[in-house]
Amino acid sequence: MIKVGLYSEDRTLHTLLSSALGKDFEILLESDEDGMNLIRAAGDCDVMILDLNSNHNSLQDRIGCTQRLIETQVPAVIMADDGLRSTAFELVRSGAFGYCRRPPSIRDLKTMLSRAFENSTLKQQLQTVQQQLDVPASCDQLIGSSPQMQRVYQLIHRVTNLNASVLVTGESGTGKELIARAIHNLGSRSSRPFVAVSCGAIPETLIEAELFGHEKGAFTGTVGAREGYFELAADGTLFLDEIGDLSLFTQVKLLRVLQQMEFNRLGSSKLTPLRARLIFATHQNLGKLVAEGKFRQDLFYRINVMQIESPPLQEHPEDIPRIARHFLRKYGQQYQKPMDDIEPRAIALLQSHRWPGNVRELENVIQRAIILSLDKTIHAEDLSMTIEEAEADLGDIDDVVDIGDYHPAGSFERQLRDYKVRLAVSAVRENNGNKTLAARSLCISRAYLHRLIRLEEPDAAFEPLRDVESA
Repeated sequence: MIKVGLYSEDRTLHTLLSSALGKDFEILLESDEDGMNLIRAAGDCDVMILDLNSNHNSLQDRIGCTQRLIETQVPAVIMADDGLRSTAFELVRSGAFGYCRRPPSIRDLKTMLSRAFENSTLKQQLQTVQQQLDVPASCDQLIGSSPQMQRVYQLIHRVTNLNASVLVTGESGTGKELIARAIHNLGSRSSRPFVAVSCGAIPETLIEAELFGHEKGAFTGTVGAREGYFELAADGTLFLDEIGDLSLFTQVKLLRVLQQMEFNRLGSSKLTPLRARLIFATHQNLGKLVAEGKFRQDLFYRINVMQIESPPLQEHPEDIPRIARHFLRKYGQQYQKPMDDIEPRAIALLQSHRWPGNVRELENVIQRAIILSLDKTIHAEDLSMTIEEAEADLGDIDDVVDIGDYHPAGSFERQLRDYKVRLAVSAVRENNGNKTLAARSLCISRAYLHRLIRLEEPDAAFEPLRDVESA
């Protein structure tokens, strides 16, 4: 049975709904906000019906109470007559589950209440699973338990409810938008819109109109007024990806918005307050762009209040098996080809690859492997040519071991081996013990670097290495 809290002054409406909705619904009537909060706190309310029509309270008071109830964790359905339809739609945009006309269609109302209850139940189940997996709530799309990912989770939790700008940096394909969504979902704006914009995908001639909106006739070709992304985000979150691709002209416009906390549509002098929380992202080095005169320094300071770096996949290879199995389940279902697992040799192959395309590349590789697999397990031979190149690195590693074991001191092969070892040692030192960066500087896999370092002689002319992992 679904427990429905009815916020209304109309007892006739309560009687009608109690009879018409049937035995699958229990209707509890409350005429004031405090009463609704009491039944909600007592767990006697799975879904709320919020009636905007009132004979006693002013419309503004009614809207204020309704807005506060919407912000709770209980899904809400707005009920209003045709005269308040636009107000009801505004409340839906603010986070209500849906709108129902007054007097209601009982069939439509039943469907809406059932969907609201199912949606709420699924969210609760997801939160329970997340807690069991020790993954921060609403970070469910971010996968990994490595120190690097734990650091990301900690920073996300620190900034969720701060109305400060956040800059997410990292290589392409590392999940910067997922970090932005996690910040939004964890905060008080989670029921509000999340609007993602790729600045690099919008032509320079249109970017200003897309961001700020325009009035009818603002420029050639406009047939009507249009809201921009700043207005569409409303009280939610606006995520501006690839902020480094903005031109200097657009940067000036954006800087003014951040300074004044207001903007105007093209073709209008009316100023609109900035209500959205802004999160920025880039794969570029903005500090370098500032030095080159391609990015405004004052804008850089405005957007870089708090920075979260999304780590490259090769810096936390211990998370690769879990991420790969996530994609295995996802695309196995999507392609209607259920998969069981990934064999150990294939996992080793995945972990030895450098992943220049990061998680996005891994996702692509797993998709192709599912298609190529002849059974329900991913084997090493099912992986793409990109991964087979990493397997060649493993062959090189075996060659190095053979040289160390079977070639005498002074031979050409032994001298070649020693030279490779010294290069590896020197690269690790130059990168302050960071093996991932050292391997990258030598254009070899991290696994190959490890094997070279293990061949270091105890009496070598250089001091032993510290086993420092990437931070």
